[in-house]
Amino acid sequence: MTRKLLDHRAEGPDTAPPLLLGPSLGTSNALWDAVAPELSAGHRVIRWDLPGHGASPAGLIGPGATVGDLAGLVLDLADSLGVERFAYAGVSLGGAVGLHLAVHHPERVTSLAVICASAHFGGTSPWRERAERVRREGVGWLLDSAAARWFAGDFTAPRLIRDHAEADPGAYAACCDALAAFDLRDRLADIAAPTLLVAGRQDPATPPAHLREIADAVPGAALVELPGASHLAPAQCPEAVLTALRAHLGGEARRGMEVRRQVLGDAHVDRAQARQTPFTARFQDFISRYAWGEIWTDPTLSRRERSMITLTALVAHGHYEELAMHVRAARRNRLTPEEIGAVLLQTAVYCGVPAANSAFATAQRVLAEED
Repeated sequence: MTRKLLDHRAEGPDTAPPLLLGPSLGTSNALWDAVAPELSAGHRVIRWDLPGHGASPAGLIGPGATVGDLAGLVLDLADSLGVERFAYAGVSLGGAVGLHLAVHHPERVTSLAVICASAHFGGTSPWRERAERVRREGVGWLLDSAAARWFAGDFTAPRLIRDHAEADPGAYAACCDALAAFDLRDRLADIAAPTLLVAGRQDPATPPAHLREIADAVPGAALVELPGASHLAPAQCPEAVLTALRAHLGGEARRGMEVRRQVLGDAHVDRAQARQTPFTARFQDFISRYAWGEIWTDPTLSRRERSMITLTALVAHGHYEELAMHVRAARRNRLTPEEIGAVLLQTAVYCGVPAANSAFATAQRVLAEED
C-alpha cells in the first residue's frame, strides 16, 4: 500500500540544489508565491502543504501531533523525491519544523532559514484552547482576526485568507497541538547548519525577541529584522525576504570560489576578478555558483577525472585558450604530463587529428613553462 504524502509543488531544475519551503499554520504553499519562482532560478524549490491545508490529506496527523511528526512527513516527502540533503526555509510552524530537522536530523539539512517563528510558541494553554475550540466550531471564528494576526497595516492576501477558511478543522487542531508541545530552547546550541533568522518587526505572534533568542543560541547564526513586516513576511515583504534568502543561500558561490581557486590557481582567479565589470558580474557569479560550486564539488567523480573530461571537451570544441588554462589545472589535479598526453591522443581518434595537433601544441607550450 502506497503511503500518503504531503502535497507539494516543485519548481526549478531537478539537478539544482534542493530547497524545501515550509508554510505557516492556516496557509498553503501559496505563501511562497512571490518568492519561490525567483529562488527556483538556482534551486530545486519544493514547497509543501501542512496536513489538511492546500491539497495535503488531513489524515496524515491527528490529536496530540508533534512538530516531530510533521518533520517526519517532510522527510518522507523528501525521500519520495530522491532528495537526501536539502536547504530549508520555513515560516512560523514551518520554521519550527526546520528547527526540529536541524536538531534531530542534522545530516539532512545543509542550511536553515527560520522566518517569523520561535523555539517555543508562548506556552501550551493558548494552543490547546484554540485546538479544542476549532474541533468544536471549525476555523470560521478565526477568520475575522486573521489579517490582523498575519499582516501589518492595510495589507492583506485574499488567497491566504481563503486557504485559512478551507483548512480542515481536525488537522488544523492537530497542528495547534504540535505548537503547544514545541520547545527546543535547550537544543538550539546543537544546530550546526548555517542558520538565518528573519523577524518581522511588527509581528505580534513571534516578535523579534523570539528570533533574537534563537540567533543568540545557534552558533554563527545571522539575524535580519524586516521593518514593516508582520507574521507572514514572504507574502507582505517578498523582496526583502528574497534578498535575505539569496545572501544566506549563497554558500554554493563561496564554496565554488574556493574550489575554483584550488583548481585554477589564485593568480588566474585574481585576474578574472580584476577584469570583472557590472556587465560580467552575474556571469562570474554563475560560474562560481554552478560550475564550481555544484559540478566540480560533486563527489561522484574525482578532480583528476573531471580534468580529463574537461580537456577532451575543450579539444572537441577548439577552445585552446581555455585548454591551456585547464592543462595547468590538470597538473594541479595531479595528472602527469604522460597522462595529459594520453588524453590528447584519445582526442585524435574521436575529435580529429587537426584538433589534437593544435591541442598538443598548446599543452606542450604550457608544460614547458614548468621546466
